[in-house]
Amino acid sequence: MARTPRVLSGGQTDERTHILEVLGNAIVGGMENYVRNLAANLPSDEFKVSLLCPFESPYTALLRSEGREVYIAPLRDDPPWRTVELICTLIRETGVDLLHAHLMNAHTVAAIAGRLSGISTVATLHGMSLQPQEISVARTTGSHTIVVCREAWSQALAVGLAPEFVSLVPNGVDLTVYHPLSADPAEFRQTIQVGPTDMLVGFVGRLAWEKGPDKFLKAAELMLQRRAEVHFAMVGTGSMENDLTAKVRRTGLESRIHMVGLAREPHRIYPALDLLLHTSRADAMPLTILEAMASGVPVVAIGVGGIPEIIATGETGVLVGTSEWPGIVSEYPGDWEGVAQAALALLSNPARLKLMASASVKRAHANFDIRQSAILTSQIFRQLLGSRHAKARLHSVP
Repeated sequence: MARTPRVLSGGQTDERTHILEVLGNAIVGGMENYVRNLAANLPSDEFKVSLLCPFESPYTALLRSEGREVYIAPLRDDPPWRTVELICTLIRETGVDLLHAHLMNAHTVAAIAGRLSGISTVATLHGMSLQPQEISVARTTGSHTIVVCREAWSQALAVGLAPEFVSLVPNGVDLTVYHPLSADPAEFRQTIQVGPTDMLVGFVGRLAWEKGPDKFLKAAELMLQRRAEVHFAMVGTGSMENDLTAKVRRTGLESRIHMVGLAREPHRIYPALDLLLHTSRADAMPLTILEAMASGVPVVAIGVGGIPEIIATGETGVLVGTSEWPGIVSEYPGDWEGVAQAALALLSNPARLKLMASASVKRAHANFDIRQSAILTSQIFRQLLGSRHAKARLHSVP
């Protein structure tokens, strides 16, 4: 399928490569933040980015406020034909050159539409493991797979995906937004009535089972038995929010465990934290940890998925194992109990905490800059587009 430049008002043409990002969800979450960051950091003189989302939301409003074209269509693991039809129409009428999908429902519909229209599909898998349908879609349609951590990369190759169709691109954060001076620490602390010298420990993420906010709450309760003066902030919203809020009330710890809700500007919260606890049951390369590190906040985490690839344990934070598989060599027990004990040890050693804060910023700058992720992703786009154009030229030879 030969590329046709888009004609703009006034008769001008747009020679940029048109990427349609197909998102399987439209909440304010890690995957969605990844897409926004990527779109903002792809070379704007080379790439035009539009987006397809499954519903209208504050996230889609935010995208439009940033000047993005956003389309809405239902997205399911068994995609409705009208969504396939819409994507094919967008490819034909708006000159989409490549589809970039996120989550299994988006990958499925994008790969079908891409195959029907003769353009390449790339799927970024944001989890720590591949689902059977994702594997099947990649094999059946020839879509390219981007994974964000080595655990997913090794699984992709182990199940038989061809190495040339799998790329490892670690997540990154915008270091101009997330840094130790991105906000006055007193600003957030005042909103939850925490003093400037009080110790403040945070959780940032969706309040959903896989993210382990209940484990954070257990760790906080255990820590308060030893250090009753410490404050905790749970930042985020989700399906478990009401239950967690009720539990905090039942335990009478409202003055110490602060339910913050959704944060529209998380970069203004991190500088107020002394320590971040990450208690996910499943994760690949969570942006929360990268954002905290870039902001100079050490992290104590359960080492699932790609998290051991992020934290330099003992240097930028502490890793503990899970209760099911300890896995991590640590002086602390597994799971949330180990998180609590490691956090207590760090809070009792301010000098070490300060060294970890400095080392976290350095590691984020060296390894997790969104600009580097965007460069690697754009290289994959160019390779796929080049291969497609080469095939088109070959097929056009008489």
